[in-house]
Amino acid sequence: MSRLLLIIGILLLIATEILRVYFIMPFPGSQHSNTIEWAFYIEKYKWLLRLVGLALIAKPVYQLFQAKKRWPKLLFSVVAIFYLLIFFFFNFRFEADKMFYQPSIRNFSSLASNSIDSNKLVIGIDINGESRAYPIQIIGYHHQVKDTVGNTPVMITYCTVCRTGRVYSPILNGKLETFRLVGMDHFNAMFEDETTKSWWQQATGVAIAGPLTGSHLEEIPSHQSSLASWLRLHPNSTILQPDSNYKQDYADLADFDKGTIKSSLEKRDSASWKKKSWVVGIKTNGFEKAYDWNELLKEDIIQDTIGRQPVLLVLEKDTSTFHAFSRVLQGQSLYFSLDRTQSLLTDSNTHSVWNINGLCIAGTYKDAQLETLAAYQEFWHSWKQFHPTSTLYKP
Repeated sequence: MSRLLLIIGILLLIATEILRVYFIMPFPGSQHSNTIEWAFYIEKYKWLLRLVGLALIAKPVYQLFQAKKRWPKLLFSVVAIFYLLIFFFFNFRFEADKMFYQPSIRNFSSLASNSIDSNKLVIGIDINGESRAYPIQIIGYHHQVKDTVGNTPVMITYCTVCRTGRVYSPILNGKLETFRLVGMDHFNAMFEDETTKSWWQQATGVAIAGPLTGSHLEEIPSHQSSLASWLRLHPNSTILQPDSNYKQDYADLADFDKGTIKSSLEKRDSASWKKKSWVVGIKTNGFEKAYDWNELLKEDIIQDTIGRQPVLLVLEKDTSTFHAFSRVLQGQSLYFSLDRTQSLLTDSNTHSVWNINGLCIAGTYKDAQLETLAAYQEFWHSWKQFHPTSTLYKP
């Protein structure tokens, strides 16, 4: 009986340390099942489980060391060392917030003193007249950067394994909340709020475990583009600069923008509709649709309807910046052609001329602005997982 209790206690101790991390980190097989609830409760009750495990082995261990035989003591000592090693690595090396840290220095520069290449991808936000750009190569490592823009607290997030950039308000129940990176759910970054310990999906802003399950973080409009494209529209924008403490971490993501990075979790599949294929996902009026990046590269401009919403998806000459607009203006559905050499759009309805940012610069609709739609570039496996009702664009 004592031997059985000893074995059960040791297995419980080891399982507690391994499973609470295994279920929420990209270990082989860990991200393909719905194991978040298991991981959450193991994390929540880890100290209780540890105490139970220690209680189970306390008496057997005492009896073991009271006995005269030496080899059981030696065997237990080896097992104990093995457990301590597991405890160390799964608590101080393999946890997400022990692998990816917040920037120690948040330095923003104007264009005049900026060190970021103009071709690099950024997540840009503009609030109350203040604009900022966050290079994906930087926030891709940190996963989140806390900031205040236009007197508004913001949380800029990015998951390189899903290629998802989102900006959220960190205000929860009227309180400025602190979040930590806790792990992954179906390969998507997951954050834990400090107050309630609820777990939040990065791609959707939805709490999927804990007291706030089902709640949504408020998403703040943002735009992914090349830095050059962002600065063309926001010339006074400031740009987040690299933190010198994380040079190598940023260097490891140098090829992420183009999808040529070596990591199998982050590298682009150049074929269409594969797990790591790029898509543009558009959300409007409760409907969602995915567009193949290869199709957009080939056509430069896609005109479609999502639900009852006529939409326009257009790619800039840099082949990395895209825009999604409503094609409806003053109750009329417009149809466009693109002059790629000049980056100008012309609607066939009135022959008005529009710039690539959806602003009419000449013609009947001069000074009118097309409505921007929420659109994201990400891996197909991510969009499909977190937008299960999404349809696919097939030309």
